[in-house]
Order: sequence, then C-alpha cells, then structure tokens
Amino acid sequence: MTAVRSINQYATMPWALAVFALVAALLVRPAAANSEQLASYVDENTQKLVQRLNEEKGLYNEDPDAFYREMEAALEGFVDFRRIAARVMGRYARQTTPEQRDEFVVRFKRSLFESYAQALVNNSDGFEIAVQDARINPRDEDRASVDMLVTTESGDRYQVTYSMYRNTDSGSWMMENVIVEGVNIGLAFRDRFAQEMESRRGDVDAVIENWGDAVASLNLDEEMDKGAESE
Repeated sequence: MTAVRSINQYATMPWALAVFALVAALLVRPAAANSEQLASYVDENTQKLVQRLNEEKGLYNEDPDAFYREMEAALEGFVDFRRIAARVMGRYARQTTPEQRDEFVVRFKRSLFESYAQALVNNSDGFEIAVQDARINPRDEDRASVDMLVTTESGDRYQVTYSMYRNTDSGSWMMENVIVEGVNIGLAFRDRFAQEMESRRGDVDAVIENWGDAVASLNLDEEMDKGAESE
C-alpha cells in the first residue's frame, strides 16, 4: 500500500478524489475494445477534466449553485447515480418507495458536491493524476477496473481505483464504485446509511433528509487507519 502522509492536512482530499473519479467517469463514453484502449482514453480525458476544473474555479467561487447544476447536468447519463445510491441504501432499499429512492438520489449527488467540491476545486492545480492500469474482467467483458495514482503538491500519493460496467444499451462505460487507498467508498457510504437507519429507528425519510450531514461527518482518518491496520 502506498504510504499516506499528513492525512489531517488533506483530510478531505481522498474523498474529493472519490468525487473526481465520479466526474472523470462522465468522459469514459466509448466502448473500448481492450484494456489498453480503455486506460489510454481514461488518461487522456482525465487530464482534460483537470483543466476543466481549473477553468470552472471562478464559477464555483462566484455561484456554487450554478457550479453544482452544471456538474450534475454533465454527469447525467454517464455516472449511474441511481445504481450507486441503491447500493448505498443496501437492504433498506426494499423498505422505500420509488419517491423516496428518487429523493435519495438527488440528495446523494448534492451531498457529494457540497461536502467535497471545494477541496477538489481548490486543489485541482496542485495534484497530478496518472492512470496506471485498466483491467477488463476476463469473465465478464462488460466490467472493468481502472487504477489511478494521484500525487498532491506536497508529494503525498493516493491510490484510486474505480469499478466500471458497460451499459449494454448505450455501450458506454459507467462508474459504479470508487476505492481510495483501500477504502471502499461505496461500502463506507452503505455502512453510514445503515448506522443512520439504526440511530433514527428506521425512519427512512429522516435519514434521507439529513444525509448531507451524515456524509459530512464521515471520519476519513478513522477509515484510513482501518485500512492501514489491515495491511
């Protein structure tokens, strides 16, 4: 595992990188024929996205709501937020209505941007991203993993992997999970949702309504420490 230094200094950075991976996935549109082509395409467009984030800094600082709307519009159809949100809800999804699931998708997207967009935008010109490898599952050519190494301005390095699946209708690759330094982001969110359901005694509406606060209170240092201890 890559050593992670000064975690407190970059407390929100890995989670911001998870959001970056979500955003980067919007550029992974073609049905790449093999792993090399997928890696090359992701790398090329990831660099374009870093440039785009730098260009959008002014909009974020002037009108955060406009920034969020633009990012949501760009992500629509390329990142399967509905699939991700359903996995975050886990077994509790069966207890919800279609309206509640729709509302959670909206709040889930918003919580990511509100909690981590500032760290991402403020650091977009201070880190380098290199795609290391892309692997198409030999048993299922519609699933793949892409490994990225993110190096911050101070030299700290973070290993980021995101899991993707190919939409059989459009042929586009879509992101469905992110792993940052061994921390499974999807699982961390799912565990948090379960904790909220327990603490709120199964009140789904209350969990959904307060999801932004739940995401903001996730303890990154604790999750990183768990990952380090398991090595």
